[in-house]
Amino acid sequence: MSTAQECQEALQKLVGRLSELSPAERDDYFGNRSISVTIPDLGLTYVTKLGSGDDPVREAVPGEPPADIRLTAKSAEVIALADSPMNIARSWVAGRIKIEASMKDLFRLRKLL
Repeated sequence: MSTAQECQEALQKLVGRLSELSPAERDDYFGNRSISVTIPDLGLTYVTKLGSGDDPVREAVPGEPPADIRLTAKSAEVIALADSPMNIARSWVAGRIKIEASMKDLFRLRKLL
């Protein structure tokens, strides 16, 4: 099991990939969409906004509204995803990652991962 800090850093690494896009591209793809990642083995949920590409990944607070894109994965899977983002489809098919999002958001998510 990975630590909360390792998971938060891994997620920040994933979101940091957005900085490779121009501001116009980021806005076109994500606007002000939010993403959350729930890590059941740590009992934590992290959230961030995707539009700017530099919003910090932070721990969700109780009562916070659900994010537009919601992922659920064990801590080890979160770390693996940051190291090799193209494996998300394989992880999803294998049932190691759960994704709740609109079809449009799923296509947007491909740009991040």
